[in-house]
Amino acid sequence: MLNTQFIPAADKTSRRLVVVLHGLGDSAAGWRWFPPALALPDMNYLLVNAPDEYYGGFSWFEYPGDIVPGVHRSRKLLFELLEDLRAKGFPPEQITLVGFSQGCLMALETGLRYPHRLAGIVGISGWVFEIENAIRDLTPVSRSQRLLVTHGPFDPVLPFAEMKRQIQRLQAAGVAVDWREFPKDHTVYGQEEVAVIREFVLAGYG
Repeated sequence: MLNTQFIPAADKTSRRLVVVLHGLGDSAAGWRWFPPALALPDMNYLLVNAPDEYYGGFSWFEYPGDIVPGVHRSRKLLFELLEDLRAKGFPPEQITLVGFSQGCLMALETGLRYPHRLAGIVGISGWVFEIENAIRDLTPVSRSQRLLVTHGPFDPVLPFAEMKRQIQRLQAAGVAVDWREFPKDHTVYGQEEVAVIREFVLAGYG
């Protein structure tokens, strides 16, 4: 079971939920700035720690090295988390999955393989795991998911051009990806990017 931090909405009856997956070496605590930045009072938040300890933070999979076993293990854990949330009264169509860097990979990997439609999937400064398999395994539900993916040309960690090519391949395969570029490195581009994420999240709830 993954360790999480739940931040409740001001409206205690709200079932809207944003699940946040951090990047390599970070933690749930590193994203506590995100809920007040989004400024959506009727939104609940679940900040998730990755399963592996990594130099004072956490990791979703071994990196560098063979990432495959860790990705598969973490995807299974995130599926279990989403099913647990369903059981607790947070239906998939009320959940937005947000991930940064490694967390972006896991958000895309989980969201595109999860058998239920989510409110939305946000991937920030990451990449797609095994793009050929991701496209091969697309389902009608996968193609119905809403995705926002952001990246910047000055990213020294994960190449911008490669991620852009991956997203173009997903779009060509019928996945509805809103691709946004910001003049940034490996980070969130301040209020400008947060505003785009806020707009996307809100649109997922009709």
